[in-house]
Amino acid sequence: MDFNKIKEAAKNYEPEMTKFLRDIVKFPGESCDEKAHIDRIAEEMRKLDFDKVEIDPQGNVLGYMGTGEKLIGFDAHIDTVGIGNLDNWTFDPYEGYESDEEIGGRGTSDQCGGIVSAVYGAKIMKDLGLLSDKYTVLVTGTVQEEDCDGLCWQYIINEDKVRPEFVVSTEPTDGGIYRGQRGRMEIRIDVKGVSCHGSAPERGDNAIYKMADILQDVRALNENDAAEDTKIKGLVKMLDEAFNPNWKEANFLGRGTVTTSQIFYTSPSRCAVADSCSVSLDRRMTAGETWESCLDEIRALPSVQKYGDDVTVSMYDYDRPSYTGCVYPIECYFPTWVIPEDHAVTKALEEAYKGLYGEERIGTAETIEMRKARPLTDKWTFSTNGVSIMGRNGIPCIGFGPGAEAQAHAPNEKTWKQDLVVCAAVYAALPTIYCK
Repeated sequence: MDFNKIKEAAKNYEPEMTKFLRDIVKFPGESCDEKAHIDRIAEEMRKLDFDKVEIDPQGNVLGYMGTGEKLIGFDAHIDTVGIGNLDNWTFDPYEGYESDEEIGGRGTSDQCGGIVSAVYGAKIMKDLGLLSDKYTVLVTGTVQEEDCDGLCWQYIINEDKVRPEFVVSTEPTDGGIYRGQRGRMEIRIDVKGVSCHGSAPERGDNAIYKMADILQDVRALNENDAAEDTKIKGLVKMLDEAFNPNWKEANFLGRGTVTTSQIFYTSPSRCAVADSCSVSLDRRMTAGETWESCLDEIRALPSVQKYGDDVTVSMYDYDRPSYTGCVYPIECYFPTWVIPEDHAVTKALEEAYKGLYGEERIGTAETIEMRKARPLTDKWTFSTNGVSIMGRNGIPCIGFGPGAEAQAHAPNEKTWKQDLVVCAAVYAALPTIYCK
């Protein structure tokens, strides 16, 4: 394989990739309203002579290049979050901007840049005759990830009946290769009380006071150590071999966390005792933790045990319709996943990157110092569609994508043209290296 030819081809496509990305982000594309993004991506795939382009009933776009035996996937979610307070932006988030090095706009890093590099990576494979009877490339532009990570891939795997040999997530990786992430889940605690007139609160049973006890225990779960004499052992315990057989990968991914994100109550009036109180918990999970273990951990807290049947601990569900009207219910559970450092997919992606760009991360003058301070192969802080691809379904998944994690969901979001080029080149080289 001629790495220089691949790099040259990717660089030559920089203007087309820049225009493609700017075209996508001109349209708002929040979760469940991505049709304009999907249509523009399908248009580009057809223009570039993808062998097959489909939009499935949920609204995901699937573009195929080649007809070989192994199916190798490149995934990009193409929905975005909203723009928040427009006063925090120094430019129009949809019109964006372009300089010699940068492209600004909502979704440029998170993560419409990923679909752009993947589409052109597949085009480079075709241009340079890299496609073979060994593999077919699948590029997916997927929906609703910001709302419900991985839902799209549950649909693709179970309903479209598509199951790649492995998938590259093109979420932003700051120039590195990412082999995992902590999982997350959305937990709800409901507490029952009895209302009464506020002038005689002793006649009632204040649900908010009960919840106050429970929240102190939840906080302790997040903040405590795991010493032998600690009654509520903190989540840091999962980094210890004594508590977790998967402690090595847990130390790689980082410890789990829990925090209260929302609170609700009911009361007849401001002059009454509250008769119910509920909270939402954001739970981040490391290796070795599951939805069952996380729910049981909350149920075992002393305050939850104290209030007995008045407390219910459960997991949220998601059932919001996609832009096509498709409803595909799922639990709000997004499993931890990590691909081994010696896995064939990990090794192939590292070989492709190093053959093209060397042993370290690269970047622009703005990003290079931070990138070179980090190992080439690392992990995400946030959650991706890998929670379904590998976490739920066991399909090997690895990450390499243009842009920066810190740009995700932030005002004045931007990405770098160099990243688009680098990722397209690495994507083009990867399948041949994996299948050799």
